[in-house]
Amino acid sequence: MQTGSDRSGEQARWIIHVDMDAFYASVEQHDHPAYRGRPVIVGADPQGGRGRGVVSAASYEARAFGVHSAMPISQAYRRCPEGVFLPVRMSHYQAISTQIFQIFSRYTDLVEPLSLDEAFLDVTGSLRLFGSAEIIGRRIQAEIRAETGLGASVGIAANKFVAKVASDLRKPNGFVVVPPGQEADFLQPLPIERLWGVGPKTAGRLRRIGLTTIGEVAARPQMELTTDFGQLGAHLWELAQGIDTREVIPDEPAQSVGAETTFAEDTADPARIRQTLLALSERVARRLRVDALQAGALTLKLRDETFRTQTRSVSLSEPTDQSQDLYRTALMLLERLPSSGRKVRLLGVAASRLSDLKGSGRQLSLELDPAGAKQRRLTEAVDRIQARFGKKAIRPASLLSSS
Repeated sequence: MQTGSDRSGEQARWIIHVDMDAFYASVEQHDHPAYRGRPVIVGADPQGGRGRGVVSAASYEARAFGVHSAMPISQAYRRCPEGVFLPVRMSHYQAISTQIFQIFSRYTDLVEPLSLDEAFLDVTGSLRLFGSAEIIGRRIQAEIRAETGLGASVGIAANKFVAKVASDLRKPNGFVVVPPGQEADFLQPLPIERLWGVGPKTAGRLRRIGLTTIGEVAARPQMELTTDFGQLGAHLWELAQGIDTREVIPDEPAQSVGAETTFAEDTADPARIRQTLLALSERVARRLRVDALQAGALTLKLRDETFRTQTRSVSLSEPTDQSQDLYRTALMLLERLPSSGRKVRLLGVAASRLSDLKGSGRQLSLELDPAGAKQRRLTEAVDRIQARFGKKAIRPASLLSSS
């Protein structure tokens, strides 16, 4: 029977999956020693149990109370009212993420980010220089701890799926190596929920036919699973055998840049809605400029008090990274939405069809446009002031009342 690394005598790959432990919450505990050992919950303001947003991250102490990411913040407060509730400091987390990814790049160019705090590394071509994959994994884990003060869990295997499962087994500060050829044995006792593509509904269907562990899925004939589940069945059978042929794909350009916010209270106030759209446009434009990107399309997202979500998108006449361009377009899209008379719960703005300014020649055309060049110089001046003194140091007057 094939397993994850013995196909046709191929030389085994060595894939490392690194996943930071409770990243946002761990950063806060590192930065604030008084929070160490206490349940830390990063996300929206709980407002004494009346908050509207969600949990972005929960420390392991908070998880002991049943708090987890994506949970409504009001529910998190009810479960852990004594917790330390903190706002998201995204720019700070991004800066630390950059440090972590710089550590990865010391060992391989084949780094595939999954998020700010998680990545696959293919170190197959690095073994001669640095030693075994286990040595590389240990060094990465130790260097992250030494340089950021944070813990990371590491999984090492011959493919991405098994490496990711391995990194999750012994958190926090876990380190698990699955030798080539032992993938199926490693996976056999684990619950079916560990298989990619198995959510609650699929897990229920698998249990109804007597499959509760990955080993039991592997023991079923592939054709039988394909008959019952279609292509998903064939996919699950391969994963259960420890087979995953996907390559580690280095960092790809972002497909979109977005920002959204949930109002503390549903609102029908046109001025407040416009003000929020401007703030969102400012956030998106700032991120575009930081990454030297421009947007060729914009999407507006609106969710009303009944939780009905509407989106509208439009192509821009010219690529842009200017907040006023995004804001004017977002207002135009808002006017296109049919009026329901319902209050607004959530607004979002997302820029897409992104183009890279670096080396594209687009910068030259901007400089040949006097009005555009003047606006850009003004924007760059504002960016420099905000980078030095903070985002509240200078901003549109219409946003002052939202501070």
